[in-house]
Amino acid sequence: MFYMIFSTPLGWMGLLGSPDGLRRVILPQPSSLAVQRVLSQTGATLDDPFFSDLPHRINKYLSGEPTTFNDALDIRDATAFRQQVWQTLSKVPYGQTKSYHWLACEVGRPNAARAVGQALATNPLPIIVPCHRVITSQGKLGGFAGGLDLKRHLLKLEHNQQVL
Repeated sequence: MFYMIFSTPLGWMGLLGSPDGLRRVILPQPSSLAVQRVLSQTGATLDDPFFSDLPHRINKYLSGEPTTFNDALDIRDATAFRQQVWQTLSKVPYGQTKSYHWLACEVGRPNAARAVGQALATNPLPIIVPCHRVITSQGKLGGFAGGLDLKRHLLKLEHNQQVL
């Protein structure tokens, strides 16, 4: 496995990948050391070129520019249900939000909104798999691993004012 750490307008982020694709995104932290602590537990080696222009695209996104993330993902360790939720979520367009219930219906399990929420809570690829675009049916933010302030900020970047 490979990793890299890079600076963004919101703090230091990290990426973890395997030959099969991106495995994890570390959301902004106050220092590179904080990211290093998380990534050092993986046994990965530093390899900036492995990630090509992904850090640049993440920085563009965090600066408010619509950006696409069509990178190969290595999510093979997740359950089939979680993989299905994440793959479906990846199709939600920039600047739009969907509800947990909508996502549950899309994966063929209309009564599984809570299970969808759990799948999003364990999403190892925030921003790339845009779990911040999922809100409650009542239009409230719901949860987010990076905290509600970061979720609100990401939605503002995408000009999604209706939930703010």
